[in-house]
Amino acid sequence: MSDLVVDEHLKTEVAEAKFDVSRAQIKQAARWLAGGVSSNFRLGIAPTPLVFEAAQGAYLFDIDGNRLIDYYLGMGPMILGHSPGVVRDAVAAQLQHGLLYGGQSRIEAQAADLFCQLVPCADRVRFCGSGSEAVQLALRLGRAATGRHTVVKFEGHYHGWFDNVLVSTAVGIDQAGPAEQPNAVPGSKGQDPSAMAHTEVLTWNDLSLVEARLSRGDVAALIMEPAMCNSGVIMPAAGYLEGVRRSCARHGTILIFDEVITGFRVAPGGAQSLFDVTPDLAVFGKCLASGFPVAAVGGRAELMEMTVTGGVVHGGTYNAQPIAMAATFATLNALADGSVMREIAPKGERLMQGLRSALSDAGILANVGGFPQIFHVAFGLERPARNYRDLMAINRPHYVRFALELLKRRVRVLERGAWFMSAEHGDDEIDDTLEAVRAAAVATAAAAA
Repeated sequence: MSDLVVDEHLKTEVAEAKFDVSRAQIKQAARWLAGGVSSNFRLGIAPTPLVFEAAQGAYLFDIDGNRLIDYYLGMGPMILGHSPGVVRDAVAAQLQHGLLYGGQSRIEAQAADLFCQLVPCADRVRFCGSGSEAVQLALRLGRAATGRHTVVKFEGHYHGWFDNVLVSTAVGIDQAGPAEQPNAVPGSKGQDPSAMAHTEVLTWNDLSLVEARLSRGDVAALIMEPAMCNSGVIMPAAGYLEGVRRSCARHGTILIFDEVITGFRVAPGGAQSLFDVTPDLAVFGKCLASGFPVAAVGGRAELMEMTVTGGVVHGGTYNAQPIAMAATFATLNALADGSVMREIAPKGERLMQGLRSALSDAGILANVGGFPQIFHVAFGLERPARNYRDLMAINRPHYVRFALELLKRRVRVLERGAWFMSAEHGDDEIDDTLEAVRAAAVATAAAAA
């Protein structure tokens, strides 16, 4: 458990959690913040977006006085748990030396060195402020290296909110088009249609579709999550990543892995090290810096050096900010030997199995699958999904009700079905979570009857 001091009044627990103070605070904040939040992904949460006062270990403490077992983990970054001492100490030390130099720092070079030691594809690295930014650099490098314009992505794979990639991330079956040739559907009003003009969409986990498209010889880059984690935690089919790697090499297409979620969570070197498939470029974020706004692009030296001698522009006032670099170096040091992932594994497996049993006992059809460090609960699926089309069959309203029932019992999970595990989720937290799961499953089933 972290040693962060939490005010005594925040430890108060009630039989059923209430969120009236959060609701009132969001309403008040909406006078200045659009919707009371600073990200659309925090809107529409039942019963209300929550407002927090503190976070420690596996727990969040909200302004209503609830202590919540947390499986959001800041949307994934907090693999060491909330407020890890090793990161806070590193940040506190750097604070004594300055906040922003408009130049380089030694801690930046140390973090880059360690990053390149851990990530198989990374001869070089560039740091950014967010995963969305890092994706844009990777795509720019791919286009510059090949002299081509077309980018291929996959249905349900999320690569940030910018116009050229927010395409077919959460599309409905009525808009999706045929699986053999999916439509490219914008994810937001106001997107620039011209920005999407060179973005094409394929159905994931079908190697024949990749080979057929790349064989035309005009694709600059193919970008994918090596395991599909944003829509649902779907594993690559046997031989799929290897086949995509060969096809990209054969047709001169740059292969980009989006490891914003899988990087430093499923293995120290990301999914690419776990699956033993090395892309040309990879994008990282989330677990990279324990909650500080840091992302990275790593890749082959000749590609990355294009930012130096190849005319590829990459900028950012806050890139490699020293405080964030201190957090990055401390986090990577803590994750480098893989012990954190190994310690999480049996706890994650126990939680997954407990969920399967509790949901089955309550008569709820669901598939629970993924990595023990991040897994997905899909209501309405009898077997593991193979691609986004399979996920369209999920009973989302039923799961949202389940998530709300868990929240009432002081367990916070993402309404999209993903569960993130941390080093601070111990046996006591798993026991308490499964007790809440069993009660929530019964309540959810009764409400649907």
